Amino acid sequence: MTFKEQVQHDIDAVFMNLEEFSDIHTVNGREMAVLIDGNEMIEREKRHRDRQGVYSDGIYIKELLIYVRAEDFGKLPAVGRALTLDGKTYTISDAIDEDGVYSLSLEANRTGR
Repeated sequence: MTFKEQVQHDIDAVFMNLEEFSDIHTVNGREMAVLIDGNEMIEREKRHRDRQGVYSDGIYIKELLIYVRAEDFGKLPAVGRALTLDGKTYTISDAIDEDGVYSLSLEANRTGR
């Protein structure tokens, strides 16, 4: 098995395995395996401490980092595009193709807590 074949196997058998890491979510109206990574988002936020995540009283930025299979999602989306995850609309703030898995950073303005 080549390295690329092993990576693809790991994507399917481990990272996008519904019994291990990912869950089914609705993305832009289509159900697919999604891994929501709260830990990596925290690490990315630490590198950008100048952004506090709060605009004014009662308004804050909701941020998520998700991973989806490229083959399930389709074409890598452009930064700035809207994405709907489980009925909530986000803006894509970063999109990276990581060898067949898309890493999508999402953010949205929310009110209250």
